Amino acid sequence: MQVSMYQLYKNMLTSYLQNKSEHALYHAQQFSKQMMEQDMSPEETVSLHLSVFQDIADELPEEVTDSFDLLLEVMIGYGLAYREHQSLRDRQQELESELNVAAQMQRTLLPDAGINLDEVDFGVVSVPAGKMSGDYYHYDLDDEGNLAIAVADVIGKGVPAAMSMSMIKYAMDTLTDKQMQPGYVLESLNRVVERNIDDDMFITMMYGVYHPKNSHFYFASAGHEPGFFYQSAGDTFTDLEGRGLVLGVSPRMTYKEYDFPLEDGDMVVFLSDGVTESRVDGEFIERDQITNMIRERLDLPAQEIVDEIYQQLEKAQEFQLRDDFTLMILRRKV
Repeated sequence: MQVSMYQLYKNMLTSYLQNKSEHALYHAQQFSKQMMEQDMSPEETVSLHLSVFQDIADELPEEVTDSFDLLLEVMIGYGLAYREHQSLRDRQQELESELNVAAQMQRTLLPDAGINLDEVDFGVVSVPAGKMSGDYYHYDLDDEGNLAIAVADVIGKGVPAAMSMSMIKYAMDTLTDKQMQPGYVLESLNRVVERNIDDDMFITMMYGVYHPKNSHFYFASAGHEPGFFYQSAGDTFTDLEGRGLVLGVSPRMTYKEYDFPLEDGDMVVFLSDGVTESRVDGEFIERDQITNMIRERLDLPAQEIVDEIYQQLEKAQEFQLRDDFTLMILRRKV
């Protein structure tokens, strides 16, 4: 095989030196493909060129021949570096493919069905800063028609965060309708998290339930970013704060439950710190800026509100999210 490659290269180089034709250059491009198929290294290519050149030339100046010794050394180093680069690139492509599959699987953990509750207007947007997200959101109707909602944030990134997110999702799926009380749900999840994640990881969560029968909203927090409560009658926003340690620190934790009535037009806003840590003009956004953005869009459906706010903040950050972004609105319809 080496002989045929030698002869092919010799014919090609001879033709080019005699005619300087574009046709010979085209053959050179095709020859490079054969070199790749034969897995020829750069230094082998230089050696082939020198051997053929010495064969067809009457006499080469000594300095020309010596210069090829230097070129060979350069190509040996280049070849080693190039092969290492190719190996790393192949591995990177393999990891990229695996991450794409994992990201797709992660997206299947999130709910996407509509909410069949006439008096509720609901919207949520959740966008990862990278391929994998550390944010998790949840909404579900129980058999009594009560609507549970939640937003969680895994402190950590990448695959470990995604695995923790899946653990939260399946743990929540095991809870029965009788266990929909926010404080109890967080206590149950905390025991699962504490047993199953590393000591350097933990999870924040805000969990709430809206009861249409008495129009009350109940919630509890595990160290999560405070949300907002909007009262339509007074056009006011109040921070939705709750005391409670993050999930996964201690197995024996209780979580205080809070509640308030939800009147027509009132809203509950849950979010992750990727919203409050957004930057506008290089500065962290203030919480009252977020509430003002919501107030400016009160005439829109909840889904359009969260979508437009995300688009505005994404644009303000030049379309480069610094953290996972999740924003959720539950509004009692007028």
